[in-house]
Amino acid sequence: MSITGYVSMCRSGVVPSKHAFHLLLKAFSKSENKKLNPFQFYAHIIKFGFDSDPFIRNSLIVCFGNCGYLKFARKLFDESSVKDVVCWTAMMNSYIKNGCSVEGLQCFLGMRSMDVRIDEKSIASVLNAAGMVGDVWFGRWIHGFYVETGRVQVDIYINSVLVDMYSKCGYCDDARKVFNEMPSRNVVSWSTMISGYVLNDRFKDALHLFQEMLMEDDVKPNESTLTSVLTACAQLGAFDQGSWIHGYINRNTSELHINSSILATALIDMYSKCGWVEEALMVFNNLQEKNKNVYVWTAMINGLAVHGDVVSCLSLFQSMVRNGVHPNEVTFIGVLSACSHAGIVEEGRKVFKSMRDDYGVEPNINHYGCMVDILGRAGYVEEAMKLIEDMPMEPTPGVWGALFGSCMNYKAFQLGEYIGNHLIKLQPDHSGRYALLANLYSKCKRWDAGAHLRKLMKRKGVKKTPGRSWIQVNGVVHEFISLGRLHSESNDSYKMLDCITVQLKIAGYVPDSNLLAFDMDAC
Repeated sequence: MSITGYVSMCRSGVVPSKHAFHLLLKAFSKSENKKLNPFQFYAHIIKFGFDSDPFIRNSLIVCFGNCGYLKFARKLFDESSVKDVVCWTAMMNSYIKNGCSVEGLQCFLGMRSMDVRIDEKSIASVLNAAGMVGDVWFGRWIHGFYVETGRVQVDIYINSVLVDMYSKCGYCDDARKVFNEMPSRNVVSWSTMISGYVLNDRFKDALHLFQEMLMEDDVKPNESTLTSVLTACAQLGAFDQGSWIHGYINRNTSELHINSSILATALIDMYSKCGWVEEALMVFNNLQEKNKNVYVWTAMINGLAVHGDVVSCLSLFQSMVRNGVHPNEVTFIGVLSACSHAGIVEEGRKVFKSMRDDYGVEPNINHYGCMVDILGRAGYVEEAMKLIEDMPMEPTPGVWGALFGSCMNYKAFQLGEYIGNHLIKLQPDHSGRYALLANLYSKCKRWDAGAHLRKLMKRKGVKKTPGRSWIQVNGVVHEFISLGRLHSESNDSYKMLDCITVQLKIAGYVPDSNLLAFDMDAC
């Protein structure tokens, strides 16, 4: 509307002021219309003699930076005769918005060297950049610098940014320390800390903090909070808590958008990962069609794929395309995974080929991994190996691992041994890679090779990482560690396992001893 108004103003012969250009550039920066060109307004600014005005020049830096014209934004910055804190911050934000966080940090150092007064916006920007590149030491320096000003204790916004920075750098305990020391907290503070826990896979901590948040009278969770908590529920399989949040959303429709695509995506993902795909479908079907964006469709497609419902998965994918929603990279991972689990090789080949040909989506390493899995599971081991060799990128351990499993299933032991040794070279400290190769040697009855592998692990000091699992009982999430005895009811659990083992033997079950010959814990 601002752009249309400006055009009408020009046609009416009214000369625009610098404030009009400031509002126009601000609107232009937020516009999603990629066809608009900021240079045409820059020409008008020069025409009316405002190009040297510091106020307008700062707005231009922001505008060109937001539109992706980073080099031109830098040119305007370098030519600025007055580089105040607004000018420096505009340039720093331009770098950060375009993914050039290191340059953003360098920009802050430039501010300091020029003795420019640092304000809260500058601090927030540089902390955001430090978090994006994971430079906790730079972030700590900024934290210390701001503490010296004496304002950090009362600035809830900066404290929230500090929590976010420490979390993104992987220092959750430091983030929690900042959070605990905040004299007051709002929904942003709580949401940032909960999101930080989720980001660092501390899902139980996220749920505990959410419960604390609910005890606060003056703070209510928003869309961001609930999305993070639903993600934690999905990872822990905490169905009861996730279902309660769904009910909370329905009960608080005045504050929360019941048709929010973001919440719908999180709910679908949570229900799917908790094993309740019918509930996920209900959320999907009840969502208004106009709010079903690519993320909602993709979450539902992936949910069906995880549960092996390949027919519904492929049908939903076709419906998505018919509805004019363009699939993204994650969508194709779901569809290819469904083809893999169902053993539909030809359909998998078609989908993989259609990515580039029909949808303009370039396959990445994950798509190649899915395709290797599809071919390997069906016994096309040599074709899968050729696909790996022809990949335009370096294959990851995950891709090699997918083919290794197929080599075991189809007794391609020579190729499997090559892959196993290659995986150990790629990840020499990963105990699971040794276990894979050891299982292959056990199946081939190559005991000497297995013994050599055990000695190799011992010499390198490789230790097995204990497996972990979670289960929810009566709304409480319980965590178990392989061979661990920390859980209060671990003795009862092991007694029950012994009973189950006896019942299995009575029923005639015989374990596959070929895969038990290599004792990892003896290394």
